[in-house]
Amino acid sequence: MSARPRPPGRPWKRAAAWLALLGPLFYLSYGLANWWAGTRAHVPSVVFDWERGMPFWAWTIFPYWSINAFYALSPFLARTKHLVDRHAARLLTAQLIAVSCFALWPLHFSFGQPEVSGAPAFLFNALRGFDQPYNQAPSLHIALAVILWDWYRRLIHARWARAVLHVWALAICGSVLTTYQHHFIDIPTGALLGLVCVWLWPLERQVALPRAWRLARDPQRLKLAGFYGVGAALCLALALWLGGAGLWLAWPTASLALVALNYLGFGARGFAMDSQGRMAWAARWLYAPYRAGAAINAWLWTRRLPASVEVAPGLRLGRLPSTAEWQAAGRPHLLSLSAELQPPARARQAGRARGLPLLDLVVPPPGRLRRAAALIEAQRRRAQAQGAASGEVWVCCALGFSRSAAALIALLVLQGRAPQAAEALVRAARPQVVLRERWLAALAALSSGAEEHPRR
Repeated sequence: MSARPRPPGRPWKRAAAWLALLGPLFYLSYGLANWWAGTRAHVPSVVFDWERGMPFWAWTIFPYWSINAFYALSPFLARTKHLVDRHAARLLTAQLIAVSCFALWPLHFSFGQPEVSGAPAFLFNALRGFDQPYNQAPSLHIALAVILWDWYRRLIHARWARAVLHVWALAICGSVLTTYQHHFIDIPTGALLGLVCVWLWPLERQVALPRAWRLARDPQRLKLAGFYGVGAALCLALALWLGGAGLWLAWPTASLALVALNYLGFGARGFAMDSQGRMAWAARWLYAPYRAGAAINAWLWTRRLPASVEVAPGLRLGRLPSTAEWQAAGRPHLLSLSAELQPPARARQAGRARGLPLLDLVVPPPGRLRRAAALIEAQRRRAQAQGAASGEVWVCCALGFSRSAAALIALLVLQGRAPQAAEALVRAARPQVVLRERWLAALAALSSGAEEHPRR
């Protein structure tokens, strides 16, 4: 009887190697950025009047310093080389971006700390030994807290332990204010940096976004990338012009800039949607302003239309449903073609939702349409296996006008219908369908067996 193979051990040496790189690099780069800012004749501050009323709590230096222990321990908790590499990539990316910002746009903490005595005094003195009041926005402390929180929450399963982790993470973030280390502007910018790092380097076994970049050649994608890029620039200009609370417009600025990058090179993968149509948590926060706009736009276009229509027995076409609309329709299986909006959470939890993210207003290659048709059939078989005689499937996207309509036409074409007849059937059910010449060319390529996309 052969012995069962041992599971691979933890990658201790790899974790130690990463820590040996990250630790010295942090102190060297952080110190150089501080030195550089200190040589400047004038380093500005961004501070709100209400911040001068913030309390100084010396004891919060303990949660502030505790991030060092979380940081040093974290690589050694990885079970695989893949995980330790992705986690280290997040930490390294945060460090490189933050230090670059400190060097290019240094900011100064504008008021000093009171005298401290007792045990906290030792930690404050140690902090002053390498940390001058120049490395401000984005707060690297906050960015690392976001990254480490996401790392540890995956390792902790007990509810009470997770609650402790959440509270302690908040204490770490809040301590940057109550120890007089950062102004408020540094917190949201640091959180944004942390979210970007989590988004760029997913821990799941999928291609990391930096490796997925492929510059688009499709004129439509380039045009949309330009539109969203201009929108981001205008939003940023408005934020800087308004100042104060208007600086929150930096959030939609970042959101639109990331959408522009998706059209430019990342593709639908940049929205971080999984096969059930669930968007990764970091992406939900990063794209929240854009997604809110997309949801409002979908409501404005479809509010007077039925949520879905029957195209053929067992096949429905429509917008992404709300939970109430999905339940009213009899809880059908869903196939979402939206990259930016999620199917209802209850449909995902019931195992009745699948996702194939496609960029809005962009014609996918015929192979992607073939994949969408295969998923519709797979959803129908699942529905039948669960006792639904009709095997009803609701194919949807944000509006139900293009992506989902093309997927249904692709299915009908692959089932033997002529492209024109399949298109006429779909248009008869939903006259608002918008499929222009390039969409129809991609669908016609399915019937001819061609898989070439005209221009990517």
